[in-house]
Formats: sequence, C-alpha cells, structure tokens
Amino acid sequence: MKRFWITLLFIGSLIAPAVATTLPLSGTLVPPDHPYLQYMGRVSFKNPQAPAFDYPGVQIRAAFEGTSLKMYAKPMSGFFMVTIDRSEPFKVSFNSPTDSVVTLAVALKDTIHTVCIMNCIEAYQRRPLFKGLLLDPGKELVDPSPLPGRKIEFIGNSITCGYGVESTDKTDSFADETENHYYTYAAITARNLQAQHYVVARSGIGIYRNYNGPLEGSPKCMPACYDRTLFGDSTELWDFSRYTPDVVCINLGTNDVSTSGCDPDRLYRAYADFLTTVRRHYPEAKIVLLTGCMLRGKSLSIVTTALDRLAREHHQAGDHEVYRFDMTPQSGSLGYGAGWHPSLLQQQHMADELTPFLRELMGWE
Repeated sequence: MKRFWITLLFIGSLIAPAVATTLPLSGTLVPPDHPYLQYMGRVSFKNPQAPAFDYPGVQIRAAFEGTSLKMYAKPMSGFFMVTIDRSEPFKVSFNSPTDSVVTLAVALKDTIHTVCIMNCIEAYQRRPLFKGLLLDPGKELVDPSPLPGRKIEFIGNSITCGYGVESTDKTDSFADETENHYYTYAAITARNLQAQHYVVARSGIGIYRNYNGPLEGSPKCMPACYDRTLFGDSTELWDFSRYTPDVVCINLGTNDVSTSGCDPDRLYRAYADFLTTVRRHYPEAKIVLLTGCMLRGKSLSIVTTALDRLAREHHQAGDHEVYRFDMTPQSGSLGYGAGWHPSLLQQQHMADELTPFLRELMGWE
C-alpha cells in the first residue's frame, strides 16, 4: 500500500469578517482512489483523484486509525452529514470559496474508528469534488466492514431530496442550508432496513412535466435524465451494472400535477415508458410505485389512477413484481418545511409507513 505524506496550506475564514489566516495542516493524505474507501451512490470517477457527484445521498465510508480526521474537497462543494463511529450525525460545510479542508474529528481515542460522510444536498450547481481524507501522521485506513448486502434505489423529486426539511417555516424559499437528505423518508428507511441506498432525485422534476411546466411536457424530466451519472452532466452515462437494487421505489408525479396544465394521458404514457426502462435495467428487482405526502384531492387522484393502472397492466402482462404504496397526505399536524414541503417529523412519519411495507415485501427481518 502506498503512503502519501502532505502538508496542505489553505486560507480559512475566521469569525471576524474579511479576516483570514494561513493554517499549516500536516498528516497522511488518503487519496480518493484508495482501495479501502467505500462509495455509495452515483459517483463519476473520470478523474480518480477528484471523483464527482451531485445527487443527494452519495456516501463515502472508511475505517481509519488515529485521533483526528479531516476531509479534503473542492471549495464550495456544499453540505455533508458526518457520523463518526456510533456518534450522533453532524453537518459540515464546504461553503467558502477558499476553504478546501474541513475538520471532522479531533481528540479521538487512538484506535480504529469508522466514518460515514453523506452528501446531503442536490449539488448539481456546486459540482462537488472529493479529494481525500487527512489522517494523523503515520496513520492509515484499515480494511472496512462490507457494505450492507440489501440494496434499494429511490427515484424521486424534492421530497426524496429533502428540500426544506431543516426549516420550520412553510413560507421559506429553497436554500441549500435547509435541505438535508439524511432526514428524508428514503434515508431513514434505508437505515431502518440496514440497506444501501442510491438516489436519483431532483427538486421540481416530474415524470413528464416538471414543476409548472408546459402541457406538452418538459425536456429535462426524469426519463430524460435518469441514465446520467451526474444530473448536471449529459455527457457521462451511468453504468447500471455498478449497482443492482433489490427494490426500486419511484416517487414521481407530484410536480406534474402541482399546478394546472397537466395532461393525465401524457403522464400515464410517460410513466409507462419509464417503468419499462427501469424494468429493462433491473429485470429481477421489485418496483414500488409511490405517491408522496404532498398530493391530495384531484391531483392525488390523477396520479393514483395512473399508478394503479400501471401496476394492474404489468400484472396482467406477467410482471407481478410491480407494487403500489401511498404515503398518507400531510395535514400540517406535523408541521411543514420550506415551501410547504414535508417537515422533519413528516419525513419520519413517511419512513415509519414505508419501512414495514418494504420489510414485509422483501422478507427483510
């Protein structure tokens, strides 16, 4: 195994505005292509020394020696949820145009520790790059425990991304600071079931018509973007052989019907085509068609009618591994996040509903 020694210099903003200092950082740099680093989620390795990702929920995991840990990334890469050993998760940010190293842990016991770093926002505008971990001098990564064998893929919109989940005011606008996929029904359900989860999700996206899009549909809807490794890059296609889920949960349709101008027939046809695409990529997976908690009334009826028809037609055609599940519509009793999106408590409630359904469906005790 190669050992890398570096001394990094970077400019870090202090509490006082416009005051900066140069701090020397020394230690062992673990490069992103180290064989003991584990990745979960769609990641581009075009540049193995600076892998890229922009879907929420992408995780980097490792087991390391020593008393401290730092993360090295491109400045402005965004926000990450970090768990060290079995401690409570905490958020760190690369939200400065100059800072490229963030401290994740200090004063640990000098032994072996584990770390999980999750990209908790949809970062397609930030274009984050991971450049490695910084350990104590002379310390190394150790062979980690295997990733969970159970595998889920979540395909969705802002609900799955975690839009506004850290806000408590429904009139708040979108902000990276209040989005957090870690607290979504998808991430919580995956933790409940001790499963890996990959996420393909984008706020405002629809199955044929993005939020407030034209009647005839939006060009950058989910079926048009699903095969991308990075949402913000149409030039690199995802290799579906890299991850084969046991179950795929699709939570789309909310944006298509959220404003007037949706064509129910177009929605159905687009969903039917997309379901065929997902089945082609994952011929053995169970597929669950979800409705989200933000739908109600006529809008909910349009989506449930389409999904019920799809499940029924697939069963009639011999595909009995397509299932339906409806989230309970939110009432406000659990509060709202930004922009009337699910609150943290509402996301937890959705996970409490979906977890037992998937556990029984998959036979996961």
